[in-house]
Amino acid sequence: MNSRTVHLIATDPPFNKNRDFHATPDSLADGGRFEDRWSWARDVHEGWLAEVAQTHPKVERLIMTVKETAGEDMGAYLAWLGARIMEMHRVLRDDGSMYIQIDHTAHAYVKALMDTIFGRRPNFRNQIVWRRNESGAKGSQHDPASWGSNADYLLFYTKGKMMTFEPRIIRPEMNDDAELKRRYPKVDERGERYNTKMTAWRSPSMGARPNLCYSFHGIEPPYASGWRLSRERMEEEHAKGNIVIVNGKLERRSYAKDYEGVSPGNLWTDTELLLPAQSSERVGYPTQKPLSLYERMIKASSHEGDIVLDPFCGCATTPVAAERLGRQWVGMDIWAGAHKQVVKRLRLERRLFNPSDITYTKKPPKRTDDGRTASQPLPLVLRAPGAKRSTMTRDQKVDIVAKRTKGVLECDGCHYKPPKNDRRYLEVDHIIPLSRGGRDEPSNWTLLCGPCNKEKKDKLTIIELRDRNVENGWIK
Repeated sequence: MNSRTVHLIATDPPFNKNRDFHATPDSLADGGRFEDRWSWARDVHEGWLAEVAQTHPKVERLIMTVKETAGEDMGAYLAWLGARIMEMHRVLRDDGSMYIQIDHTAHAYVKALMDTIFGRRPNFRNQIVWRRNESGAKGSQHDPASWGSNADYLLFYTKGKMMTFEPRIIRPEMNDDAELKRRYPKVDERGERYNTKMTAWRSPSMGARPNLCYSFHGIEPPYASGWRLSRERMEEEHAKGNIVIVNGKLERRSYAKDYEGVSPGNLWTDTELLLPAQSSERVGYPTQKPLSLYERMIKASSHEGDIVLDPFCGCATTPVAAERLGRQWVGMDIWAGAHKQVVKRLRLERRLFNPSDITYTKKPPKRTDDGRTASQPLPLVLRAPGAKRSTMTRDQKVDIVAKRTKGVLECDGCHYKPPKNDRRYLEVDHIIPLSRGGRDEPSNWTLLCGPCNKEKKDKLTIIELRDRNVENGWIK
């Protein structure tokens, strides 16, 4: 996927629970399974560590520290997840947001990982506690030595200061006439229901703010307790009919027709966010989450038509929730039957009118921002001190790189192509500098123009050089 293309990531990755998960044999998701066990020797690929070390050395240090302090299984899990979160961060737009669901097993380590990649300030926005069930804490009856687990955590991050965020929700009870009358007991001359807010006079001893000390349509200060309105805002509310004068006193009204919802805060215990065992929504997939939970995140942090991504979509909860809300979506999963699950659930929802609307592929898509495929990272090597120098000549090195690029010669830092493919305009340099552990061998060779080679020196990696060129406006 191209960089900076996704508006929202809402995902539920494995938690390092040291368990295997299987779908029920008679369910829609029959065959769905994944293994949530991690081993450093078996699961950590050198390519992950190399990419992490090249692009984000702090993440590598965190992984190695966790490996030493919390165990190799947790270190392996963070190495696996960290390489993927770095890619999620890359594809997220500058005004994009991300929610990652995790439980108590790895919560603290994933929080540190997200802080390192996204930046704790100001991009860590909040941690949401979601109550999974209301019948009791799972596990407490079997393990009296600890509290049972009844909640998951949603870590909420943004890419930068700009973001889409509308946290207000409409409570279901507001659609009930009796509840509406209880909350808005009064009726004005137009027949509109309302209640009054803060009609008690402010005592002078409470210290009214200076901007409240003015006459308002013949009413002298102090005004109602708790009001924090400028004169301009009071005039605006008065024009709307939300501030009226009754018997020589100011009255501020809240109308039912203007109700736009309330923020649930970061403790989500709502009954509508649960997924009961007998729910018709269940498809038998392990670790299935309720649609309402992901709808809340999608509503709050995206607009209609935005792109929502879930790299661990499992039984398609995020794609279905996004489709319900009119968003574009991308779902990925290691389970070969995941795409069939998307189609089944959308058909059950009666939202799939044309199967050709879904694009499905097993092949990695082509990136158009730098020409690489998504599954083909730059040739990377682990950091190794004391690398030996190659005895090949410059022309031999250029021939090797040209063979890898099918004869097309261009600068790997700014994409400059010399006239008539003239190799004299390009110099051979290292993808990872020798000073940072790179080796002088074919997998670590690339071509640079003179200005890029001068800018890179023996300090920057190729990715860091490109980023600097973008910042300086030398490439798009």
